[in-house]
Amino acid sequence: MSRRTLLVVVGALALLLALTPLVPRGDHDGRLRPSGEGSGGGKAGALRPAGTAGFSAVTPAARAEIERVVAAGRSVGRVSGKQSPDQLAASLVRCAEFEGQRYCLGVGWTEDSEAQVRARVASAARTVAARPAGTVVDTGDLDPEAALLRTARMSPAQRAAADRAELTMAARSVAKVWLLRHEIEGIPLPDDFLADHPEARAQTPATQPLGATPNTASPTKSPTKSPTKSPTKSPTRTPTPSASPTKSTVKTADDYPSRWSILNPKDVAEQTQTYWCGPTSMQMIVWGWRHHRQKQSWWAHRLHTTTSGTSIYDMVRVVNQSTGWDKPSHAGPYIVLDIGHYSFKKWMLLMMRHIHDYQAPVVLHPILLKKFYPYLDDDASGHYQVGRGYAKRGKKPDQLGYFEPWNQQRFDPSEPYIDRVQWRDAYRSYRGNQAHYAHNVGV
Repeated sequence: MSRRTLLVVVGALALLLALTPLVPRGDHDGRLRPSGEGSGGGKAGALRPAGTAGFSAVTPAARAEIERVVAAGRSVGRVSGKQSPDQLAASLVRCAEFEGQRYCLGVGWTEDSEAQVRARVASAARTVAARPAGTVVDTGDLDPEAALLRTARMSPAQRAAADRAELTMAARSVAKVWLLRHEIEGIPLPDDFLADHPEARAQTPATQPLGATPNTASPTKSPTKSPTKSPTKSPTRTPTPSASPTKSTVKTADDYPSRWSILNPKDVAEQTQTYWCGPTSMQMIVWGWRHHRQKQSWWAHRLHTTTSGTSIYDMVRVVNQSTGWDKPSHAGPYIVLDIGHYSFKKWMLLMMRHIHDYQAPVVLHPILLKKFYPYLDDDASGHYQVGRGYAKRGKKPDQLGYFEPWNQQRFDPSEPYIDRVQWRDAYRSYRGNQAHYAHNVGV
């Protein structure tokens, strides 16, 4: 190599090194992150491009609120299961306020008041109690009457421990809740949001060395839960983050590709017990992360499933404990979110954001009624499905892709077979979700 050629090569290398800080850097999951800090929700930099967050710290104020709600439950003392649904709801359904967001035990993050939540839980429990036995097929969702009676059977100490665990999990997800309210509903973030919640900041060269793998696992979980290979099959396209990830950037449906799906359609199973829609949905969710299947009975144990079914709180808890879908590079901590006030457009935007931007499945929580799910021969109970795709079809109805654990033919050979992999009218799925008394999802 001549001296002149060598000088040219050295000069080009120096120029490349000088420009490197200006180039967006790849996160460990393939997303791009900004190379410098910008404005957005406070004075501490830009939001994560995916618009989610890691687990929040439990602040002294949050701890005091948790103890206030727990103490209120303790003051009730022992609760008789012979009380009316209204009395049980008044004693056992309580709400906490975390940084301006409301979380109600058993229902999740909601915009309803405590009185409104108690009223709809009591009303739904009365309906179940008055229903003649055997008139509705129970596929495994924990109905409101069973949920109230299960809590009523606990001793005050057991109930306090359960309440504290649920509220602590909620407090640790408050940044995620605020970001969803901002991104889906357009609610402005609080002043100094990022200063108070560094777990929502985009990683930058100043805080994340190039090529390093961020420590994003929940501190309550073993680091061995991460898979040895990519958690999803390689998509044909790479999700593109918002161009300017600040608090003024709110994506609309037009910003998303017309179709997107995750999870391997071969990694599916039908529930082997009539009341195991929860364990089977969890089996498929974790299968998509770990790439191997564990028995439904294993997940039934982890979910505390009984013949009365599985609670959505336990569904979210186990996703956070047993997968990496809760990493900030995916969905962040899963939460139980009341979408009762969502329009179809907002609900669909939530599905697209979760599936496309987070590359993570949704815990769908509808009620199985024939008018919403035409493959049914009979109306059934509250239910769980695994949301994993969407399709915008212009003048035709949009579709939602999901894994359906329920196959009625397994339990009654005279019934028609139901496929595991479904692509159905998204509006009907939305209506099925809204028709459930809790109208919530795990996201």
